[in-house]
Amino acid sequence: MTVTANDAARTRRGRLMLIALFVLFFGSAFGAGILRFTGWMPAGLKNHGQLLQPPLDLRASPLQLADGGAHAWDPAARIWRILVLPPSQCASDCTTLLAELDKVWRLFGHNADQVEILWLGDLPDGAPALPELRALRDDPALRAQLPDAVDPAGIPLYVIDPNGFVILRYPPHADPAGLRADVAKLLKLK
Repeated sequence: MTVTANDAARTRRGRLMLIALFVLFFGSAFGAGILRFTGWMPAGLKNHGQLLQPPLDLRASPLQLADGGAHAWDPAARIWRILVLPPSQCASDCTTLLAELDKVWRLFGHNADQVEILWLGDLPDGAPALPELRALRDDPALRAQLPDAVDPAGIPLYVIDPNGFVILRYPPHADPAGLRADVAKLLKLK
């Protein structure tokens, strides 16, 4: 049996095809491994706030509303909370922050009833009556538990899951669009 030039070319083409398939399969797996172990993530999967590891459990710390009632966690209601820690004497910064948080809350649309804003301490003078805002009694023990609660740069924000775990921290003057994007992703979780 003689091997013709046609058969040799077909064999060479088959080998090249096998090598190309090998490189395509294992090369993409190798590339994905490199991206994974270097810590790269797509921008759509990154959160804007600082993820707290481990999350802080507030279930054992009952929160008191400003009127004296207890704030219930009620995980079945699936309410996400944005906790604001203003300093004791806060005027224009607090009013501006309240307006930004109200805008963020309204942008949740039909999911807005699943988000509450908890304000720890006294509301600023002339604060609007917002349906999503819950004023809490100032609690120094709670402030001491939260990481970087006293920040000379301004007012930090925290996101609390429906079960009572603080999961995200936003530094002072963080972009409200980032907060909205993160909480919108969390609202999709069932």
